[in-house]
Amino acid sequence: MSDAELLDLARTVAGEAAALVRARRAAGVTVAATKSSPVDVVTEADRACEELIRERVLAARPGDGFLGEEGEELVGTSGVTWVVDPIDGTVNFLYGIPQYAVSIAAERDGAAVAGVVVDVASGVEYHATRCGGAWRDGTRLGVRAPAPTSERLVLTGFNYEAHVREVQAAAVARLLPQVRDIRRLGSCALDLCHVAEGSADAYVEEGVSPWDHAAGGLVAREAGARTELSVGRGGKTALLCAPGHGFTEFRTLVTECGFLARPAGE
Repeated sequence: MSDAELLDLARTVAGEAAALVRARRAAGVTVAATKSSPVDVVTEADRACEELIRERVLAARPGDGFLGEEGEELVGTSGVTWVVDPIDGTVNFLYGIPQYAVSIAAERDGAAVAGVVVDVASGVEYHATRCGGAWRDGTRLGVRAPAPTSERLVLTGFNYEAHVREVQAAAVARLLPQVRDIRRLGSCALDLCHVAEGSADAYVEEGVSPWDHAAGGLVAREAGARTELSVGRGGKTALLCAPGHGFTEFRTLVTECGFLARPAGE
């Protein structure tokens, strides 16, 4: 199956999954469990959505692997693994804040080759294939033109563990006076798509997982952004995303502000 065919499957399943999430939101949300802390919640809709995606994808491609936020990892035999976040932005979903998404990516040998992110509340769909460009509802995406640091809008997020939040809050306080503004919207996948479409200039967050950024990261890269995984000052995996033309400068800035761990010896 080609990358384009994997994308077709991802888009079909994501559309069905988004409809399920939308219906569950209308019917009322139930918290099923918590994970890393009492504020890191899982809803029944998260579980139902992931189960639907897993069933649909593996029915079409039974030899594939599957890595989802809520279930056990399945190791496949085909070389293709699906990396899925059933609801990226669960707290927004819980509160009815319209900023949460279904995110589905297909990886070959560890590299994303097809991905789709559906903004559930608005119905907007972002998708990409490797070397095939990034798209939003049929419109090709491109990152924002170069801008001085003082005119960059930066997106970020906060971890669910209190000690990491303290580190992040201090870093944000250092960054804020140096940029146009900072936004915390609550969905890594959608944040990356916002960089891809030019409605934000950059993104940095510590505490991300593969399912948070597999699809959105591909969309961003295909639109002209660069992504990089690093180690945050709190010791967890951090993700940076910015247009290729300003990425190195952004990495230096967020390191100096305390988002990222400094290399040994510095």
